[in-house]
Amino acid sequence: MNATSFEGAPDTSPDLTPGRIVLLTTSHRVAPGLLSWPAWQALRTADRVLCADAAHPQLPYLREAGIPVAEESPTAEELVDVCADGHTVVVVATGEGEPALTDGLARLAGTGRVRMPELELLPASYDLPGARLLDLVQVMDRIRAECPWSSRQTHQGLAKYGIEEAYELVEAIEDGDRDELREELGDVLLQVVFHARIAEENPDAPFSIDDVAAGIVAKLIHRHPHVFGDETASTPEEVKEHWLRTKAQEKRRTSVTEGIPLHQPGLALAAKLASRVRTAGLEVPLPKTEGVGYELLALAIRAEAEGVDPEAALRAAARAYRDAIRETESRGQRTDSDTAGTGDRRHPPTGD
Repeated sequence: MNATSFEGAPDTSPDLTPGRIVLLTTSHRVAPGLLSWPAWQALRTADRVLCADAAHPQLPYLREAGIPVAEESPTAEELVDVCADGHTVVVVATGEGEPALTDGLARLAGTGRVRMPELELLPASYDLPGARLLDLVQVMDRIRAECPWSSRQTHQGLAKYGIEEAYELVEAIEDGDRDELREELGDVLLQVVFHARIAEENPDAPFSIDDVAAGIVAKLIHRHPHVFGDETASTPEEVKEHWLRTKAQEKRRTSVTEGIPLHQPGLALAAKLASRVRTAGLEVPLPKTEGVGYELLALAIRAEAEGVDPEAALRAAARAYRDAIRETESRGQRTDSDTAGTGDRRHPPTGD
């Protein structure tokens, strides 16, 4: 907007009502036109509605609703002038907000020499929980299309990263590092979105992130009849019973071993088999075979029966062993330092 756009606007003076400026913000994660009722009221009752962005996604919907919008960008002084005598101006904020305008208004108010209109920030649409996931999907779309590395990746090529990220997530959980946990959850989520984006391009059986989300939503609802249905559950054991029953109905498995990934770490595999056996109430004797593997199998089954994750227990023991190794190395370095210059008794100095 240039200065002539506001020619004829009344001057601000003590005997005039200062009016009202409404800064209307919207979320790009909510479909255009879906505005709050207070926002529609402000738009319909405003004396003028302004927007500096001619391509703002809300403009077609506002005009369709019969609200005239001027594509103008006044200065703070011009906006204060046009609000004089009780006028209300609604400014539809751009995606970056209106920092120049709000800074200018703050500067004017700070002078104490200008009678300022009433200022209101009115959110017209709000992000729902999970809304930032839409940003992730959009960013992934662009990376897949424009990044030379990402555009060439396949499910097979990314598989190793999924395993690495899962282990790093477990490490963050066991270390109790909240910042690291948040970051690793993001890395795992990236793997899901990346694979779903690749899957969209499959010519024979494509699916999208929405299909992935729809599948898990349906599964969760079906396996929680005590939450979404008529059944009841008051203990974790009853919840697990519901889960296993509905899962068995879905999968129609003939063996408790079906669905157990055999390529997972050995202790975890043994514990999972033991868990299935115990849950099913089966009496399965251990193989009568000697060897370290069968000893580890027996230990894993014992750990599962005692409610201990054998993989986590072994990792904890391994970390303690790592600390002992470092302590031994540290003592060795101190010993080397103490004997420096005296010569190595095992290997006489050769001289230079």
